[in-house]
Amino acid sequence: MHPRVICLGEILYDRISNQPGLPLEAVTSWTDYPGGAPANVACALTKLGTPTAFIGAVGDDELGRSLVDLLNTLKVDTSGVQTYAAPTRSVLVLRSQTNDRSFVAFGDNRDTSEFADTHLQSNQIPIELFQQADYLVLGTLLMAYPESRAAIERALQLAEEFFVKVILDVNWRPVFWKDQSIAPKIIHDLIKRADFLKMAEEEAQWLFDTSDPGVIAHRVESLEGVLVTAGEKGCRYCLNQREGKIPAFSIEVEDTTGAGDSFLAGFVHQLCQHELSEIGQDAEKIVKYASAMGALTTLRAGAIEAQPTGAEVDAFLYLDQRSS
Repeated sequence: MHPRVICLGEILYDRISNQPGLPLEAVTSWTDYPGGAPANVACALTKLGTPTAFIGAVGDDELGRSLVDLLNTLKVDTSGVQTYAAPTRSVLVLRSQTNDRSFVAFGDNRDTSEFADTHLQSNQIPIELFQQADYLVLGTLLMAYPESRAAIERALQLAEEFFVKVILDVNWRPVFWKDQSIAPKIIHDLIKRADFLKMAEEEAQWLFDTSDPGVIAHRVESLEGVLVTAGEKGCRYCLNQREGKIPAFSIEVEDTTGAGDSFLAGFVHQLCQHELSEIGQDAEKIVKYASAMGALTTLRAGAIEAQPTGAEVDAFLYLDQRSS
């Protein structure tokens, strides 16, 4: 079955602190979890039953091979995965006492541009993936590096040529950018080429001086949908000019790593289940499904390992409906 969704970007290992509340220099114990936002979305989509491909670069090393093996095990299409002669990236992630995360440094204290994912080659992107796909999911992290930025430009050209809708998750991580001052313009230019935009509340404020998705959709006329997530405060949306808010589910959070990526996967999965003309009228149902997907991912540690199946999301929503 041809992939309906292409996720392009970084795949890496999150090295998550086992000692919540401690600063970087005081942490002595870490646990490694496979991650990277676009890879997380790809894995979550396949678990939900939406055929998905991943495009990205890994190192010719044990970490890289283990990540590709994981994608293959989960039946993610890996025909767009490239191998480059640089290390596979790992990111050090601190946790607060309330289990919120902060991305603070890279494994072995390497320079941010020394990893394989920054060397994604535009001329090796498989055209045939775009000939069959409906959606391309992108983040902004690889826009920080010239080679991977060129690869994203090539993917956007292919998406336009083959009428593939573009879904952008801002996913702002300052630690990835050597020069953070260039990021806003690069990201704004990328947003103008997207059809759907997902941001955290603080990202929306940073880029637009507002977290109102309706205002943002009005400012960027190409956008068919805007999602603004705010953790325990829920999610606000504007989809095909239909606006609303979904409150967060009340659950016991273990680890928030990958929750936003699962949310996005739930949203994209729902897009694949609907005609584009139906998205506005079913907006509340679509965003509630995405919110449930994100919430369930916080119940366990790690990003990919914690992702629920479609049956688990359906059961969760059924019980929520029964109790309300």
